[in-house]
Amino acid sequence: MRTLTVNKNDSGQSLQKFLSKRFRTMPKSLMYRYIRTKYIKLNGKKCAADDMLSEGDVLTFYIKDEFFEAKYDEFEFMKAPKVFPIVYEDENIIIIDKPEGLLAHPDKNYHFDSLVARVQHYLYDKGEYNPREENSFAPAVANRLDRNTGGLIIAAKNAEALKELNLIIKERRIDKRYLAVCEGTPKKPRGELKGSLTKDEKKNKVSIDKNGSDGKDVLTRYTLLDTNGRYSLCEVELVTGRTHQIRAHFASMKTPLLGDTKYGAKPLRIKGHTGQALHAYKLAFTDIENSPLAYLSGREFVSNKVWFEKGGKLSI
Repeated sequence: MRTLTVNKNDSGQSLQKFLSKRFRTMPKSLMYRYIRTKYIKLNGKKCAADDMLSEGDVLTFYIKDEFFEAKYDEFEFMKAPKVFPIVYEDENIIIIDKPEGLLAHPDKNYHFDSLVARVQHYLYDKGEYNPREENSFAPAVANRLDRNTGGLIIAAKNAEALKELNLIIKERRIDKRYLAVCEGTPKKPRGELKGSLTKDEKKNKVSIDKNGSDGKDVLTRYTLLDTNGRYSLCEVELVTGRTHQIRAHFASMKTPLLGDTKYGAKPLRIKGHTGQALHAYKLAFTDIENSPLAYLSGREFVSNKVWFEKGGKLSI
């Protein structure tokens, strides 16, 4: 028999979600059987998969020790560097200016380095995160950027902050702005791009149907800031946040992003840069007065490391 006490970072989630994160090697069918047959109890009583956990609850387990022993993965995050550009940090969040070329999350080709791993290593060294003291939570990033897109990403230090960030992002209470360089010049100096987006999982590529389809609705707004005829600098407002949305929308105007060969652009031939010329340069928290993160309401954060722009002008 073993017991676990629910801590603050574990509370507010269902038993099923907690068990899935805490015992990643446990098959779901076995998890449900353990619950059904009272091999897992909540506060000494029979429980259900959808029971919500509160801080101080005690879970009792009559299960194989191997599931407990499989937790730590030998602190894989310690292999990652702990260096990354920090724009802002407090007790709940870190706003990071992610370099292009760095994964935000591990993917199927992951070896050891990602922004998430770097954040966990950094917080571990600061004494703000210790996997041995957590049952199910690990610091995570709330918004995503493609590997070759640089810019601002928000990481959460605790479960309450992560939950709140996920909510305000879903409700579009964070204004996200990008700077992008495209080939050629958009026909209109400003525009609103709509459509329906579908994804080809095998090719990791999306397409946009401007007339609507069975895909996900997308909305992108842009403003032309500067052009030399060959290339144009645009500010982009990402209203909906779908995979490759900005890249696909600019390609649909026949002005693909500079270097974005996946969507029809020529290869980028600028030393030190291999991906598309796209940078998430500004985040603003709007209308979050009733949030646990209300102290950030009205705050704006800006990147100062956009390699293709200077003073609102093209710098390439």
